[in-house]
Amino acid sequence: MQERARTTRRSLLEAAAQLFAEQGYAGTSVNDISARSGRTSGAVYFHYASKEGIALAVVQHRFATWPQLTARYADAAVPPVQRLVALSYDIARALAEDPLTRAGARLWAERATIDAPLPDPFALWTAAATRLLAEARNAGDLAKHVRPGPTARTLVRAFFGLCSLTEALEGAATVTDRLTDWWQLTLPSLGAAPGIHPWDGAPAGE
Repeated sequence: MQERARTTRRSLLEAAAQLFAEQGYAGTSVNDISARSGRTSGAVYFHYASKEGIALAVVQHRFATWPQLTARYADAAVPPVQRLVALSYDIARALAEDPLTRAGARLWAERATIDAPLPDPFALWTAAATRLLAEARNAGDLAKHVRPGPTARTLVRAFFGLCSLTEALEGAATVTDRLTDWWQLTLPSLGAAPGIHPWDGAPAGE
């Protein structure tokens, strides 16, 4: 029974994420989620209580937590700025391709229409960027004027704005190209060590 419940919750979450990403929060109904998932409306209410509840679950599941990031970017053998660049490409690809992440981004943008407090999706990104920049400064790979905390906050907000605006104007397929352009401008201002290039984190062939 527990496994069946987990399967049902997952199918409802994925169906809701697809719809929120495609249609937005206001444009998606519980009946839509029921139809897309092949489950009853009663199942939606049983597992998530409300549309607000399933929207919150979508954000919490992927966009706001990113639990895999800490371990993935802890390899001390890789220069910290290179890890930061690679992290940005991973997140950009998720924002472009992963339904749960795309839904979380759209729900965050539409948070004023949702009658539930959504968690801050940027806290973990900012903390990870701050840690990597601090490591880079300790290694002498950053300019002396660069302060990890404020710089991480600025980079995360600029990054998310870049991804959102690029998708709106050009489509999701161009996001990694524009990210490369952005890093080419940004890395010199950080005083990054020679040999760190934005294409270090880009997908093969870009």
